[in-house]
Amino acid sequence: MLNKSLLIRFLLAILIIIQVIIFDTQSAEAAVDSYVKRYLDAKQPVEIKLNEQGETKKFSAEDLSTGKQIFAKNCLNCHVGGANLVNPPISLSLKSLEGATPPRDNINNLVAFFRDPMIYDGSDYTYFCRQVTKNWMSQAEVEQMGAFILRAAQKAPAWGAEGVEQN
Repeated sequence: MLNKSLLIRFLLAILIIIQVIIFDTQSAEAAVDSYVKRYLDAKQPVEIKLNEQGETKKFSAEDLSTGKQIFAKNCLNCHVGGANLVNPPISLSLKSLEGATPPRDNINNLVAFFRDPMIYDGSDYTYFCRQVTKNWMSQAEVEQMGAFILRAAQKAPAWGAEGVEQN
């Protein structure tokens, strides 16, 4: 009788462990946004340019999904699809980001822009983008948002409407 009771408890414990493992795997997959999966090619962690020296930092699909959520909540009104409603010729395309002064084609410079927004040529403050203070978003959050923007600029079709004629 004791052996049968022990066997039942052991089997129940194994079933619970299997269920926890399956649930954790499913919840991690659910944390990845479908846009990130489909368009940003981020099944594995991706390397994003960190600085002007060419060093990189890896961001997971979950990081990019979080960055997309932050972008959608705070930037989408003016930058839907990587466009720039305030100044349409200067979008969030990789070409436009590279052409800024300093170039915004890396995490460090993009985060610096979020923290202290300057106009495209870097000569003055811009009043069209909100300053993202450390009290508002942590360093990790602005890096995730920057990683999402840069990865979208690299991979997402029509991000920044590059090559689309302006009327």
